[in-house]
Amino acid sequence: MALELWETLKEAITAYTGLSPAAFFTLLALLWAIYYVVTGLFGSSDHHYQRARAMEEQMEPLPPPVQLGEISEEELKQYDGSDSKKPLLMAIKGQIYDVSQSRMFYGPGGPYALFAGKDASRALAKMSFEEKDLTGDISGLGPFELDALRDWEYKFMSKYVKVGTIKKNVLVTEGDGSGEGSGATESDAKPAEDGPSQSAVTGTEEKSSASDAKEE
Repeated sequence: MALELWETLKEAITAYTGLSPAAFFTLLALLWAIYYVVTGLFGSSDHHYQRARAMEEQMEPLPPPVQLGEISEEELKQYDGSDSKKPLLMAIKGQIYDVSQSRMFYGPGGPYALFAGKDASRALAKMSFEEKDLTGDISGLGPFELDALRDWEYKFMSKYVKVGTIKKNVLVTEGDGSGEGSGATESDAKPAEDGPSQSAVTGTEEKSSASDAKEE
């Protein structure tokens, strides 16, 4: 029965298409492969587009920048993007900016992620990614490097909101301590200047007593 059906099918293929059964099925398989590839390409791009739209709709708008005032460099490290609930901050020449809107650049995995949470003035001026240059110390930089840093500063001032400054450490010099010591020394020596010492007074009293005894 199956052989009869197959023979009938081959005759019908040859009669209606003019092709041999082998050529017909080869052509059919090729058309199916082309259809699968084409629908796969257009279907996947449409899927990606819909997925991107869904992610975009789910993204919450960035909260307004919060003014932090004056904070230390150690406190600034908390805003390096490792905590998604905190804003992403970066400093240039002691001025702190909120760069949360550019998280793809300065956030974790971004090309400039190592600058986040730091004053990266020296690194930006030199376009350096070395750990030793991740500092706000710009001493010893050349004119071209200072110009590059100024360009970065103008860019940040125009694009991002300033939210604070880095607290400067005030060093206590040795002169302050020596001044206090010298003051104490003068205070100790003052009674000697104001009047005779206790031993001198005692000696005078003894001499007076001896004179009174001779007169008697």
